[in-house]
Amino acid sequence: MVEPSVEFHGVSLRYRILAEQGITSFKEWAIRWLTRRMHYQELVALSEVSFTVDAGHAVGIIGHNGAGKSTLLRVAAGILRPTRGTAIVRGRQAPVIELGLGFEAELSGRENIFFNGALLGRSQAEMEARLDEIVEFADLGEFIDQPIRTYSTGMVARLAFAVAVTVDAQILLLDEVLAVGDASFRIKCQERLQAFRDAGITILLVSHDLDGVVQMCDEVLWLDRGAVRAYGPAAEVVASYRASVAEGPAVGGAIEAAAPPG
Repeated sequence: MVEPSVEFHGVSLRYRILAEQGITSFKEWAIRWLTRRMHYQELVALSEVSFTVDAGHAVGIIGHNGAGKSTLLRVAAGILRPTRGTAIVRGRQAPVIELGLGFEAELSGRENIFFNGALLGRSQAEMEARLDEIVEFADLGEFIDQPIRTYSTGMVARLAFAVAVTVDAQILLLDEVLAVGDASFRIKCQERLQAFRDAGITILLVSHDLDGVVQMCDEVLWLDRGAVRAYGPAAEVVASYRASVAEGPAVGGAIEAAAPPG
């Protein structure tokens, strides 16, 4: 029996944030902390999230801004550790989670291909073998040898996506890649993702492009204020989400009061 590529069991992630207002100096902060007069709030980013993704399936993750979509991807990538619960991801990952993440601004695009590849655990030899394919897919022309700091947001996204989709991986973690670049590049991205689906690669895709999600994904996970609102066939869940949006916007990001540290 083939094990699922992704398993989340009761995953919660909470941040404790300072609720104090008007602290203008380190001295005042230190006095309040030493006298236990600091007050905190708790930001609930994810709340008891449970789902599984079978190997070779493409799952879209949708929801309002602040619903916890990107946070979930960061947990899957191992960037964030859950406060409670277990997140299991089986297989070699290729994440495109935040534009520019894993790039060095002063290095050229070409140099960043090797730098980013190293962060993903790829060897120098592997990246050299893939270099021409990455450069061609990113389609940055002469800018490939210019510093990343001179790139537009779309150019950075194209390079990041090119690195992710031209290396061997069993799982792709993608955040809003369908929204970057011009129309021709978006078509190229969709074609490459379809090729990955045909090859049995598991995909987790965060996107606000609902039509693209229905087209690309087998199932959809709908997050609402950090909790799972629905998980099932893509067309059905997206239809339910659209109906909910038509009724009125949801409030994202739950905040709960928390006691001062003891």
